[in-house]
Amino acid sequence: MSQGPKLYDNKPKKAQLKQFQQHQKGKEFPSTSSGAASYSMGQPPPPPPPQPPKESFARRYKFLWPLLLAVNFTVGAYLFMRTKKKDTNLAEDDVDLSPPVSTTPVTATPVTETQSPVSSITQPLKLPEPIPESQQRELFKYILEEKRKVKPKDPEEKKRLDEEKAILKQFIRAKSLPQL
Repeated sequence: MSQGPKLYDNKPKKAQLKQFQQHQKGKEFPSTSSGAASYSMGQPPPPPPPQPPKESFARRYKFLWPLLLAVNFTVGAYLFMRTKKKDTNLAEDDVDLSPPVSTTPVTATPVTETQSPVSSITQPLKLPEPIPESQQRELFKYILEEKRKVKPKDPEEKKRLDEEKAILKQFIRAKSLPQL
């Protein structure tokens, strides 16, 4: 029966370990019953078992490829739709902000078209009736209420909203309102 490693109550010092190892090397008895001692008697150790060939990264993680492709496709579709939505919003804003374009072409100047604007100028323009001050005040109060409901996203927007509310309050408190 082979003896296991000896357990010491106190850890031996390096010098004591070296002496013990030299003593064990000097002993080399063939009659030792321990298998470990006979193994160290000069027989070469057996070769380690051959390692199986390592698989490539792609084959080891082949279950991740469909997931990776699905995530990539989803992110690409999201980015594409997000930019497309922004472009349509900008296009609508550009159409709304652009001044109305005249229907008559600038390059062509036929005689018949020049007579039609002259006739339209001779007709008097109908001005809308002025809004009474009471309705204007109600309208300003309504706008002020709506401005109070808005939640600002950043300090600049909050400052702008505060300025607009201050102007509305001045109009509401004024004795006479400006004509619109």
